Amino acid sequence: MTSKVAFMFVAPQTDRTKAKAKVVTPVAEITTIGVQNYAEAEEEALKLVAEGITVIELCAGFGHDGTARIAKAVAEKALVGVVRFDLHPMFEHQSGDALFA
Repeated sequence: MTSKVAFMFVAPQTDRTKAKAKVVTPVAEITTIGVQNYAEAEEEALKLVAEGITVIELCAGFGHDGTARIAKAVAEKALVGVVRFDLHPMFEHQSGDALFA
């Protein structure tokens, strides 16, 4: 059985319709998707769960608030994990919470 997992990143000016890819291996189907803010992330997380994704890993751009929003959006339908930089280098050393909350 193949695990269906996702990695989501947040970055300004990201077109979520274009920033999506899937890699399929014998043991995992991994979807990567980019969004431009937390509201889009919540919407996409719900779509991912509807597609059978059971694990969503968030990039370091998601701060504590963003992570909580995604966890709440998917409730108990998927596990949510996070890669951590409290102050993300791509965001001029700010938390995503300062930009997207």
